[in-house]
Amino acid sequence: MNDLRKEKWNEKEYSLYIEYLKSLSDESYKKFHSKLTTTQYEILGIRVPIQRKIAKEICKGDIVSFLECSENRYYEEVMIKGFVLASIKEKELLLTYLENYVSLIDNWAINDGFCNSLKIVSLDKEFWFSYFSKYLKSKKEFKVRVGLIVFLSFYVEEKYLEKIFSLVDEITLDKYYVNLGIAWLLCECFTKYRAITLNYLLKSKVNTFTFNKTISKIRDSYRVSKEDKEYLNSLKRK
Repeated sequence: MNDLRKEKWNEKEYSLYIEYLKSLSDESYKKFHSKLTTTQYEILGIRVPIQRKIAKEICKGDIVSFLECSENRYYEEVMIKGFVLASIKEKELLLTYLENYVSLIDNWAINDGFCNSLKIVSLDKEFWFSYFSKYLKSKKEFKVRVGLIVFLSFYVEEKYLEKIFSLVDEITLDKYYVNLGIAWLLCECFTKYRAITLNYLLKSKVNTFTFNKTISKIRDSYRVSKEDKEYLNSLKRK
């Protein structure tokens, strides 16, 4: 399938697109990635740079008809769909498809790849901060993680820190990928704003697993001094 810049996608064109994706399958990469990612979707084994390149070509054509044709059967299909969505610069158009897409996310890789590609967030940061803040109140693991990774990708700035910390303290969903998302976000906050984040950590309400994982992630960072690493280690909860 040489041309992905369709003026209009239809069922036949989309079927050919899926066959094209299958032709790009790398069996060794499929086996490798299947060990890293648990998902309901069938993994074909297409590396992320290739997926991004495909999405970029699709975005040069009619995005809406592409999105309307999507079947959401294959892992890479869903991930590429996310990259296409993330390229949208019109707020209302993105909002038409965003909630449905987030409901499809069932693993960290699709989640994080989509979130860190959402460049539209930078065009209206106050609106999107408010929008994704609501996600942190969800009872769905990956919906909460979407909010966390959007914050990690676009909001680790001094003006947002206290709001982020307050929202994190209010998260009640104790799920593995939520806890890891919190730890990663707080680690990034610490490496960029040590004093403010340390002050928060000393009174943080996050659960023990997440708190200790945060400390571990910070201690793994090359951007943190040996002295800070030793001090933080002493803060670990029993």
